[in-house]
Amino acid sequence: MLTDYDIVVVGGGHAGCEAAAAAAGLGSRVLLVTMNMQHMAQMSCNPAMGGIAKGQIIREIDAIGGYSGIVSDRSMIQFRMLNKSKGPAMWSPRSQNDRSLFAHEWRKILESLPSLDFRQDTVTSLIKEGDRVTGVRTAMGFKIGARAVILTNGTFLNGLIHIGEKQFGGGRSGERASLGLTECLQELGFRSGRMKTGTPPRIDGRTIDYSRLEEQKGDQEPGRFSFSGLTSPPSRQRSCHITYTNPEVHELLRAGFDRSPMFNGRIQSTGPRYCPSIEDKIERFADRDRHQLFIEPEGWETVEVYLNGFSSSLPEEIQYQALRKVAGLENAKMFRPGYAIEYDYFPPDQLTLSLETKHIEGLFFAGQINGTTGYEEAGCQGLMAGINAHHKISGHGPFILERSQAYIGVLIDDLVNKGTDEPYRMFTSRAEFRTLLRQDNADLRLTPLSYGLGLASQQRFDRVREKEAGVKALIGFFKSTNALPGEVNDMLLAAGTNAIDRKARLFSLFSRPQVTFDMLAKTSEKLKNLLAQQRQDPETVSQAEIQMKYEGYIAKEKEFVTRMGQIEHTALHPDFDYTGVKSLSAEAVQKLTYHKPGTLGQASRISGVSPTDISVLMVYLGR
Repeated sequence: MLTDYDIVVVGGGHAGCEAAAAAAGLGSRVLLVTMNMQHMAQMSCNPAMGGIAKGQIIREIDAIGGYSGIVSDRSMIQFRMLNKSKGPAMWSPRSQNDRSLFAHEWRKILESLPSLDFRQDTVTSLIKEGDRVTGVRTAMGFKIGARAVILTNGTFLNGLIHIGEKQFGGGRSGERASLGLTECLQELGFRSGRMKTGTPPRIDGRTIDYSRLEEQKGDQEPGRFSFSGLTSPPSRQRSCHITYTNPEVHELLRAGFDRSPMFNGRIQSTGPRYCPSIEDKIERFADRDRHQLFIEPEGWETVEVYLNGFSSSLPEEIQYQALRKVAGLENAKMFRPGYAIEYDYFPPDQLTLSLETKHIEGLFFAGQINGTTGYEEAGCQGLMAGINAHHKISGHGPFILERSQAYIGVLIDDLVNKGTDEPYRMFTSRAEFRTLLRQDNADLRLTPLSYGLGLASQQRFDRVREKEAGVKALIGFFKSTNALPGEVNDMLLAAGTNAIDRKARLFSLFSRPQVTFDMLAKTSEKLKNLLAQQRQDPETVSQAEIQMKYEGYIAKEKEFVTRMGQIEHTALHPDFDYTGVKSLSAEAVQKLTYHKPGTLGQASRISGVSPTDISVLMVYLGR
């Protein structure tokens, strides 16, 4: 047997990297086992991080002390804040990244952690004593002892790649599948399923006619993901471009449907609803004569381009023919075709909210093994699994984020209590408290919690306290300072809002949507000086502005959280006998007995448990 470890992390993708870094950062002795150390932290799909709701998750990972935000910033080639035309609850940061640099930066961070070791090998089975995991076995015949194990296998479990009528085993292009572990877990009593995902062709950028494409530049004043102060916004950016399919493209693709594994029955597993293949889009949206495609550069020093929106498992020659009918791609050459991949996953209702499995103590699942899709969803699960595995072996209670605290809490609660039979992707609409869970305040929400765990550094905690003090000073000034009609009326009228006939607080004037900080600064020298002090940290000013502009909405949502707290925190014993509650529906008894929810709030989100069932339980518990 090799050296024993506190925690073994299986898989070196986004979930595995965050899990290993978190556990090692908290002081555990960690071994990261990966099939190919040259491919750790690979961006297997598009070279981008963040986006709608996903950007919020990256900022939450960073606020807790994970590294996805820092790595994204250091490898960024473009930054855009999405949804700026909507309210701040919808603003979502997104970066385009240098694929190679992203993996390089992650590896540098991991190799800087003294209590983290690496091994290039394949884990084929688990070792357990009773109902507790005690280690892993590898394909090279080694046994490695561990007090906890985190599985983050991505798309590698019995992975099968499809390109037209060709199929071959693999976890992604050029890499073999992981065999044996699924069967081991099934023998231990775990239910498994199959999912699929896909990727588009990679194109030689030298063969693209960019003059025929729409240019998509980054923000003029780019931002960043990390709150740490260890990164800076990009000083230069690369543009993406947009083009469209057309009816001729669609007809060429339809001609190959009989050779598509998705249509001829070879693929029967479920794919991502919100990121469909091009053939899926043509079939489902037959009334549309075009679909948007994004030309995304893969990095600073490569001509390789990612064709976002053209995922396909059609034969290579059909992909190529159709590609050349797209505007700007008439002379395009492919580096490699798109493909679909099927892989095993384990329905996440077999987990607790700490991501520990219910069947085997000390065993944690994170990432696509739980049925999710996306780097961001995987990374946050890895972070939480790493923290909780360390807590498990240290004798501490689990670290669980509630739905009102973080998008991460929403994601894990959804997975555990609702399960999923299709690749799960996070959206802002999944978060009922999204006005509170904004990307701009992730550090205020989560860094104090992480500091209490010992993961967020003193420097991070001090930055949060400084930001809070700056925000408080700005809001306090606005609430305590009056403006006279003669000082502000010209400005108000020019902005298209009503003049005032008596003195008014700056706060009440600023609550008007037409009024900005800079407008009011022209009327108050003291405010101008205060803003100048805070401008060194634009996020402080932005945070104060959001809190004042949306004070009413924020207060209502906090009140709703408080009202929901009675249900959310009413405890249910894991051995509660639901068969003894006569008015519960049969389905509710079955689902509650299986899931063993810890609170009424968790019970209310289990599929098949109705509001009536929750009312019955409240009455029963009241008695």
